[in-house]
Amino acid sequence: MSSRTVIRGGLVITASDELHADVLVEDGRIAALAASGTPAAEAWTAERTIDATGKYVIPGGVDAHTHMELPFGGTFASDSFETGTRAAAWGGTTTIVDFAVQSVGHSLREGLDAWNAKADGKCAIDYAFHMIVSDVNQDTLKEMDLLVEEGVTSFKQFMAYPGVFYSDDGQILRAMQRSAENGGLIMMHAENGIAIDVLVEQALARGETDPRYHGEVRKALLEAEATHRAIKLAQVAGAPLYVVHVSAQQAVAELTRARDEGLNVFGETCPQYLFLSTDNLAEPDFEGAKYVCSTPLRPKEHQAALWRGLRTNDLQVVSTDHCPFCFVGQKELGRGNFSKIPNGLPGVENRMDLLHQAVVDGHITRRRWIEIACATPARMFGLYPKKGTIAPGADADVVIYDPHAEQVMSAETHHMNVDYSAYEGKRTTGRVETVLSRGELVITEREFTGRAGHGVYTPRSTCQYLL
Repeated sequence: MSSRTVIRGGLVITASDELHADVLVEDGRIAALAASGTPAAEAWTAERTIDATGKYVIPGGVDAHTHMELPFGGTFASDSFETGTRAAAWGGTTTIVDFAVQSVGHSLREGLDAWNAKADGKCAIDYAFHMIVSDVNQDTLKEMDLLVEEGVTSFKQFMAYPGVFYSDDGQILRAMQRSAENGGLIMMHAENGIAIDVLVEQALARGETDPRYHGEVRKALLEAEATHRAIKLAQVAGAPLYVVHVSAQQAVAELTRARDEGLNVFGETCPQYLFLSTDNLAEPDFEGAKYVCSTPLRPKEHQAALWRGLRTNDLQVVSTDHCPFCFVGQKELGRGNFSKIPNGLPGVENRMDLLHQAVVDGHITRRRWIEIACATPARMFGLYPKKGTIAPGADADVVIYDPHAEQVMSAETHHMNVDYSAYEGKRTTGRVETVLSRGELVITEREFTGRAGHGVYTPRSTCQYLL
């Protein structure tokens, strides 16, 4: 039996167009668009009609950087795939790309199988995986080829966290050379972790133990240095590079220079770097621990460079790096030693709304909002045009968005499984009203009507964003 839904009267916004149009959904896909009020649109019949008058009709968000159930610092991220994907849906995100982890001494396949087991049958929205490569050796390099063929087409490496995820320059170069051959995309956590560890040790020896010192030891110059080094290694390997969670204006400058040279170098930033700062890390009574993440929050003056990078396309994507740890019992592990605070912030539910607030505030346009939150992440990671747009043939991942509704972000009202909000008390304009995932209602007029297991694993093609 075919099922049809018509969404009538909204302003359809994609990365390239804005038009007052009705949208016909059939069997989980977008079947057609037609200008509202025209005979073609009026002729459509369907079992379900959604009135989007006065609302935006936008593609479901694609969050290409989440960490559900990630083991870190002796604990685990507090959102499961079930709670995290439900919260994502509440925030207008209909696809996540999470990170499967290879542990040192184990194969990529073991890590991928473990993450498939965590997610299978639990997700409210569709999902895919990147692969964290922690142990580069000949077997790992061969496995990278197999994973690309299977639709796991991106591999994350770390210049930070010695002894955990860290890869040295030789390991990074080998993985980049392999990705240049197999079409994979290397994603880089660009911070000089070896130097940072020296600064951490020195700070603790001086008795500097509060959360704010987390930001002071992870210096912007060490993010810029690592970004520069990653770019040069990628250039040597002839491979594209995607730098995750860019936070420092000096790192943006490195990306901008590389892109001006015509290199396939890309950058992602996150809402926390656009809306929060070291002022939050310095909050008294250990409250600053809530804001400990890596790369760290920067002084406010870095924000202008990030916004500019998003406008000029020197930064292409806004993801969340959603990796929540509760304040009570998890963040508190670092009382008396900032280096023991689990690194990560909650945000998968807030991204689309915060970026709409950026539209309201004049930082970006509506179409750029959709571009950095939906279309480009889908293209960057091989999901387009199945995801990230509203066009015939695309999955019917559609959000009805009320641009005038006002809300106050709060832990009391969010749906993430974490006991605080990084944006507590922030007033924003714009709110998700209804969400369809492959044509099924997941959020219906501000009520959750989805289910665990609706979301399916989605293999990806290689990067569709190369110059």
